[in-house]
Amino acid sequence: MNANAATIDTPTPPVAKATRDAFGAALEVLGAEHPQIVVMDADLSESTRSAKFAKAYPDRFFQMGIQEANMLGTAAGLATCGKTVFCCSFSCFVTSRFDQIRVSVAYNDAKVIVVGTHSGCGVGPDGYTQMALEDVAMLRTLPNMAVLQPADDLETQQTVEYLVGEHKGPAFLRLTRQKLPRVHLADYAFSFGKADVLRPEGRDLLVCATGACVSAAMEAVERLDGEGISAALVNVHTISPLDGPTIARLGGQSGKVMTVEDHSVAGGLGSAVCEALAELAPMRVHRVGLREFGESGSPKELYAKHKLDASGIFEEAKRLLK
Repeated sequence: MNANAATIDTPTPPVAKATRDAFGAALEVLGAEHPQIVVMDADLSESTRSAKFAKAYPDRFFQMGIQEANMLGTAAGLATCGKTVFCCSFSCFVTSRFDQIRVSVAYNDAKVIVVGTHSGCGVGPDGYTQMALEDVAMLRTLPNMAVLQPADDLETQQTVEYLVGEHKGPAFLRLTRQKLPRVHLADYAFSFGKADVLRPEGRDLLVCATGACVSAAMEAVERLDGEGISAALVNVHTISPLDGPTIARLGGQSGKVMTVEDHSVAGGLGSAVCEALAELAPMRVHRVGLREFGESGSPKELYAKHKLDASGIFEEAKRLLK
């Protein structure tokens, strides 16, 4: 090697970060600029990362205890007074209070952001009782409820900024416990309700992934490309309202679509895509997700079992194409 040769500075990739961590950091920053923000938590502020906001703005943080229904009702009342309210807990706990979300929050079109952390089987050893596998299915039935699931820390930060600033009405923000690699470049710009097209060309297949599954889907698509299989890839950060036209257009290149999500295959992203394509452009859809109750295990083991890691997504794509 020539000692005098010029060296190329390779930027260090960002450290993997859980989307709950990015949420907590973003909320703390936004609290200084937006005095209308109020944050509530159901006795899990350290885990949901809302504790950052509580420490910085104690007069605008309320620890409501293990009473999620009361938290949601109180939040709806504050929203009618002009506050932007974040209600935080594990997703399986806060979304199970569907009656209060449906009537107090959604029916009143209150600007309450329901923040569900520790979503999906990615919570690992805590087991099924702590896993939200049906939360998207429930909340996307509400006509004015935005359902958002960012894929990395950068997208999470921009999503929270959007929810505080531009968004009107209620929203559900689904976040991870586990750390996720960054899938976006520094110049990424979040656009609510618009599919994030990571790879537009796909003569053989379209892959639609969301949240924690996006990075594995990117790896799987690269492996498919190495075998001469052309797959388009979309990061669906906004599950409701879904960008059906973009999915129909990209899926129309091949007539085959595969969805990937850490959620039940019933009612989640896969169901939303099927519903949209049934009206816009019927085509074959294969749903990858959980088809049974969750169980204890490491996130790596559970993602491998349910075909949510790169190898599993690769295998499911090959099976669909056969």
